[in-house]
Amino acid sequence: MPYANGEIHLGHVSSTYLPADFFTRFLRISGKKVFHVCATDDFGTPILIKAEKEQKTPKSFVEFWNQRDLEDFKLLGISFDKFYRTSSPENHNFVQYVFNKLKTNGHIYEKEVIQFYCNHDRKYLPDRYVVGTCPYCKSEDQYSDLCEKCGRVPEEILDPKCGICGKKPVKKNTNHYFFRLSSFSQVLNDWLVSNVNLQNDIKKYVLNWIKDGLQDWDITRDLEWGINIPIDGEKGKVFYGWFDNHLCYISTFMTLLQERHPEQNGRKTWNRSTIYHFIGKDIVYHHFLFLPAIRIGINKEYKLPDYIPVRGHLMLHDKKISKSRNWYIGLRDFISIFNPDYLRFYIASISPSNQDDINFDWDMFYNKINNELIDNIGNFVNRTLTFTNKNFGGKVPTPGEYDYEDKLGIDEITKLPREVGSFLEKTETDKALKNILKFSNHFNQYFQKKEPWRDKKSADTTIYLSINAVRSLSIMLEPFLPFSVERIYLQLFGENTSKVISNQKWDDAAKLNIKPGHQILSNIKPLFKKIDKKEIEKEKAKLGSL
Repeated sequence: MPYANGEIHLGHVSSTYLPADFFTRFLRISGKKVFHVCATDDFGTPILIKAEKEQKTPKSFVEFWNQRDLEDFKLLGISFDKFYRTSSPENHNFVQYVFNKLKTNGHIYEKEVIQFYCNHDRKYLPDRYVVGTCPYCKSEDQYSDLCEKCGRVPEEILDPKCGICGKKPVKKNTNHYFFRLSSFSQVLNDWLVSNVNLQNDIKKYVLNWIKDGLQDWDITRDLEWGINIPIDGEKGKVFYGWFDNHLCYISTFMTLLQERHPEQNGRKTWNRSTIYHFIGKDIVYHHFLFLPAIRIGINKEYKLPDYIPVRGHLMLHDKKISKSRNWYIGLRDFISIFNPDYLRFYIASISPSNQDDINFDWDMFYNKINNELIDNIGNFVNRTLTFTNKNFGGKVPTPGEYDYEDKLGIDEITKLPREVGSFLEKTETDKALKNILKFSNHFNQYFQKKEPWRDKKSADTTIYLSINAVRSLSIMLEPFLPFSVERIYLQLFGENTSKVISNQKWDDAAKLNIKPGHQILSNIKPLFKKIDKKEIEKEKAKLGSL
């Protein structure tokens, strides 16, 4: 979930939103019934402080960023079935219901705690506003609720400082509510070991965390902005963001279902579905421990996720992205200069299906777009459609007898959706895209070998198969390049484009469904524009000397 306090940048979209969108689009075109939901994370001290600086209420502040984030996602072609917010009334009600259920089941207790308080800012300091040294790996400048270096949640941060003013905070007594996470060690261990769908590298160190001993979890904060604790007399106490935000996955889905299918039982629909949670590696602790423990604690009324694809961070020229140091690229700024499909292609091509960090490098971006996307895919599509118009009046010719090269091409078309689909089913987008590029490269070579401009006898067959390969290619590319694929369809099908798109199925890519006599659009234009090296140098200069 994007935190509702600032613009979306490339680091945000690479680890979760784009991989989830690639997967969702693949499922849709494969004929699966799929719901893609997300929400802004609306609570916390950072939002209170920023709203105060802008002289806005927290409510109006998060409403603005909720809409802005959704607009930015749409600019990149990310299609949600429901984009909601943790501050919704539905999430308020659901979070309070879960808390009461956990309390009834004996998993909640009250305890006096010593809370960091800043005398200078006159505020209790939530975890993200206390920074210090991690007690486990000794990394400095880490949050008190998460060490980004080793991924663990410190029991108590060393050498604490106020994240607002930098002064040393004092400690004050206050009453908080705790979730008995420690009592779930064995059941969490069993769930991790038995779930074969979870990444082994992630499971290994989460199991080590359990072995080291889990600490009970403080789930309340002394703030005014948040979901209120449903207990009389607890005014000014709200839930910690990591208690309410992941429950919003469920409440958002339930809201969507109520809007679209009010006749369905939301809980039953959730429980009979296959559930994926796409996350970045910095929130593994929360999604592999807190989230399943809470769902187990309410008697598994809502099933645990079947899959939790975890991706690494996006680096920028091998350095960690940092908005405070102005070392980042805003999504809206990027799309105002470059085709959004260029970013989708680049991220898909470099993203492995594990938690390894990836790198955005302007020079690599330049080479991948110009040499792989445009010179390979763009070249094949444009030369095929242009040749068909110029030499056949835009009408697909009738093929003759197939020779060896033709049969090889048909074999490539036949096996394409199976091979690419096998990788997308495992969310291995980089491998899926490599197979698509291999297919396009094969047909570029096929076109060159057959020389339809010279060999008039075999030209009919060459163009017939190449046109069908363009169509197969467009189906495979739809999860990755939705804007460009729509342009391919327009050139192939003209006024029938929307009908073709709505009826398109993944396995259709294995068939020669464009028949002889089909008329393509007469006005064929290149899909892509090559990036000028000067544009890249200009963008690099914005980041300073590298």
